[in-house]
Amino acid sequence: MSEAVEIENIDVRLGKAPILRGVSARIHEGRIVALLGPSGAGKTTLVKALMGMNPVCNGEIRVFGKKVPSFEALSMVGYMAQNDALYEDLSALDNLVFFGSLCGVKEKAAKSRAEELLEFTGLGADKSKPVKKYSSGMKRRLSLAISLMNDPKLLILDEPTVGIDPLLRIRFREQFLRLRNQGRTIFLTTHVMDEAQNCDAVLLMREGRIIAYGSPSELMAGAGTDSLEDAFLYHIGLSEKEA
Repeated sequence: MSEAVEIENIDVRLGKAPILRGVSARIHEGRIVALLGPSGAGKTTLVKALMGMNPVCNGEIRVFGKKVPSFEALSMVGYMAQNDALYEDLSALDNLVFFGSLCGVKEKAAKSRAEELLEFTGLGADKSKPVKKYSSGMKRRLSLAISLMNDPKLLILDEPTVGIDPLLRIRFREQFLRLRNQGRTIFLTTHVMDEAQNCDAVLLMREGRIIAYGSPSELMAGAGTDSLEDAFLYHIGLSEKEA
């Protein structure tokens, strides 16, 4: 199975403070992988390192074999941040066309792609409405649509379901499965156990380190439990003993 992402022993510092320490992981193409950990574990720092936004002190990151940061690597990536960065006086359609132009999508193609993504995210009926009239859940759906404008092979989603209701979380899960079935790789951060449990694989993170990696069933079997939360606590205990 080919690798979408290869993270080789990276360190990231903020000033002199270490944020990520010796992080290594390989994410297989065509899978949904969750990065699970409590607030402050370093999840967003790792995501930004993957995007080339946080420079690494040591180690190397490659996306589909291309070293990060590079335009060639980032051209294959769609990114959805924790906070929605939208132009609220513009319509959803105009937001998508604008962000498409930033990705190098020509106007005619951008409009066609935008219409397709608005239907995919269930916003087609509201495409002409100013974004300032959108609910928070609608804004999250629009942010997901924007991350798909350049037709990326890899989607990097930082807390994509934060602040949304349970029904919309289920809808996002269905959309993620559809995207995976189209051949895309999805790497998402979360601190919600049931969200991680529905992914193909989970990276457990704590205090800037990866403490375990495997499918939910593998992690639970290794911990002798049927709960991913208990598996996380088990692996925390192991990491403390190893330290």
